[in-house]
Amino acid sequence: MTENALARHIARLIQETGPIPLSHYMALALGHPRYGYYMTRDPLGAKGDFTTAPEISQMFGEMLGLWLADQWLQQGAPRHFALAELGPGRGTLMTDILRAIRSVPGMSEASEVHFIETSPVLREMQKVRVPDATWHERIDTLPRLPLFLVANEFFDALPVTQYQRTDRGWCERYVALEGERLIPVLAPIPLANDAALPPAMKNAAEGEIAEISPASTSIAEEMAAHIAAEGGAALVIDYGHAKSAPGDTLQAMKNHAYADPFAEPGMADITAHVDFEMLVKAVRGGNAQAHGPVEQGAFLTALGIDGRAEALSRNATASQRHDIETALQRLTGRDEMGSLFKVLGITPRGSALPAGFA
Repeated sequence: MTENALARHIARLIQETGPIPLSHYMALALGHPRYGYYMTRDPLGAKGDFTTAPEISQMFGEMLGLWLADQWLQQGAPRHFALAELGPGRGTLMTDILRAIRSVPGMSEASEVHFIETSPVLREMQKVRVPDATWHERIDTLPRLPLFLVANEFFDALPVTQYQRTDRGWCERYVALEGERLIPVLAPIPLANDAALPPAMKNAAEGEIAEISPASTSIAEEMAAHIAAEGGAALVIDYGHAKSAPGDTLQAMKNHAYADPFAEPGMADITAHVDFEMLVKAVRGGNAQAHGPVEQGAFLTALGIDGRAEALSRNATASQRHDIETALQRLTGRDEMGSLFKVLGITPRGSALPAGFA
């Protein structure tokens, strides 16, 4: 722990105030302004800790861009709209989306790009790829325009709250100090009211864990309310489960391998699987229409990614064709990202079923 400034900071906090909620620990580990994981590094690629779909192939962003274009046309091609991304990484996804929508007359000219990003390191990288973007710390500062938005691997990094079923009831999980180690512990007093837990979790057996993300549902409801009021559409792509269920999905990634989430706060990416059933409920609470979730592989296939791969392969070298085929398999294969990752669509109430959600 002596080598880790954030671990020392968290240890002092616990010594002064007692164990802290897991959600607070996760927020500090990822977002502490000086030592947080996302504040201090580029986490992506071979030299980072994980790789996302936009970094695997341009085809991913192009498919999302064409989906947004289809929604823009279905809503009467608004002459001025916000094209936004939550957690835009290096700006790769938005670069591919912008290239795709240039094929749609008038759409590029009508768009203004907005990024919701808190990492100063990633903001600098985004400025190189999308210099005309406007940056925000929060979604509620987006302009009151029709909103066409993507959120790829954003919700998995938002803090989660966990409760464990005990013989005393549901006890929240905290992070405590044992010697020099940070460890998960249970609060001594159980929840007085389990109303916050999804119905599917309430009958869990003793020892099982219920995991919720109030931050995720709040942001999803806010996105939906904006689209309900101003028009637009959104795609949420992330790994997770379609239905709420008990289970501990907290995990850490370092150097493309699993790590202990409590061993090196600020030095590893900490995430949890997204509960899409809760996001759907939040979208409906924001008075918008939710579509899906559907599996990423099925969604991309329905949008025509196989044809795009074939087109890219026509003038490619043998090595490039191999790379295209490998990328396609990673994005759509059931044993890779195709089934674990889900896609949720958001549109105004009463709109037609969007492409990819049949």
